[in-house]
Amino acid sequence: MRWRRSGATSSLETSDAPSAAVRRRRPLFGRPLSALLLLLVVLGLVGQLVTLPFVVLRPGPAVDIIGRPEDGAPVVTVEGAKSYPTSGALYFTTVAQYGGPGRRPTAWNVLGALVDPDAELLRESVVYPPQVSEQAVREQNTAAMTDSQDEAVAVALSKLGRPVTERAEVAEVLPDSPATGALRKGDVITRVDDKAVGHASEITQRIQKSAGDVTLTVKRGGSTQTVPLTPVVRNGRRVVGVLIQPKFSFGVDVKIHVGDVGGPSAGMMFALGVYDTLTPGALTGGQKIAGTGTLVSTGAVGPIGGIAQKMVGAKEAGAGFFLAPRGNCNEVVGHVPDGLVVTPVETFDQALSAVEKAAAGQGASLPSCPGQ
Repeated sequence: MRWRRSGATSSLETSDAPSAAVRRRRPLFGRPLSALLLLLVVLGLVGQLVTLPFVVLRPGPAVDIIGRPEDGAPVVTVEGAKSYPTSGALYFTTVAQYGGPGRRPTAWNVLGALVDPDAELLRESVVYPPQVSEQAVREQNTAAMTDSQDEAVAVALSKLGRPVTERAEVAEVLPDSPATGALRKGDVITRVDDKAVGHASEITQRIQKSAGDVTLTVKRGGSTQTVPLTPVVRNGRRVVGVLIQPKFSFGVDVKIHVGDVGGPSAGMMFALGVYDTLTPGALTGGQKIAGTGTLVSTGAVGPIGGIAQKMVGAKEAGAGFFLAPRGNCNEVVGHVPDGLVVTPVETFDQALSAVEKAAAGQGASLPSCPGQ
């Protein structure tokens, strides 16, 4: 530090004292940085608070139907018939879903889905009807899971030659429909015109094929009644305005325990698991086989949603084979994980045959989706 005299004035100079120019520049660096940090904090909070009308699908867990989950209890239990030990795995696959009525994803969830190759982003309106409640969705998924289990047990027992009794029961009469005031919840439909029917798909087909009015024969309480109805066309289909639920009576008590999982898409794999449990030996031959698909009591396998995520979940579980509904082939092509053999099926018999071929070491001969 030194004094320097210049005329009548003097000044103090020191190497550790910032110059005026430096003092003026420092705020130019500090203020923008603080503003940027504040902006990032605000954007982070907004991203967490703002929700968007989308649904995010990601691979969910695969559950082994013939194994034992973490709690040690078997998924399939049987009373009234002999069950057999088995090996390998029959996985039903799931989708982890984020979003929907009452639980929309945040903006950050949506952005994350856009950059995740295993995620699928859908508009909420594509997945759910307008104004449906979260409670209604939960109830529908639970009912669909129960129905899928009943249908699966019916298919497996029928394949084994065990007695199965099915009836088509009215679960709901839709308001302002042809059936309003004519049919009631609990009515059992036994005939459409002069044709006997046993399940919902038959009733739907008969109504579609009819040219004019239809006459339903129903059992209500202890009486039988005939109910004439005039179908209306909605979304290109002839309908009378009832929801029909299949009801079954079995000679065997089969229970399927899957915890908090909803929806109908595990039906085909449930039927394979029940069939394996009730037959000697390992149906899979020790292989790990996964799949998905709805199933009705006629044995028909139907398409499902989220198959790309389900194939990823199957691969992550260690499955070597995957059974896919043929109706999903357009979504299978281009999305099959490396090392996973995917084969399409349309019926339970085809699914059973595919598992038996994989068990016998003939998995390479299984058919694939066109273009796969």
